[in-house]
Amino acid sequence: MKTFLENQIFTLDLHGTRHFQVKEVVEDFVLMNQDKTPLIIICGNSAKMISLVSKALTSLNVNFENTTYGRIRVNSLDA
Repeated sequence: MKTFLENQIFTLDLHGTRHFQVKEVVEDFVLMNQDKTPLIIICGNSAKMISLVSKALTSLNVNFENTTYGRIRVNSLDA
């Protein structure tokens, strides 16, 4: 897991992150950086990883979209 700025957007790269860690890592990333939206989460080509990230974001009531396969943009946290 690595975080960095890409085109002035804070990005989380989940390559190397184990499936059981995804929910906690994604929730921490989004909540710690909610004032910096939009955010990018790179899931890679794993359908399972994309599904786990989507579930974690849905549980947070986050507005997000798949911009390209394996890449999710968090637009905002809905109240």
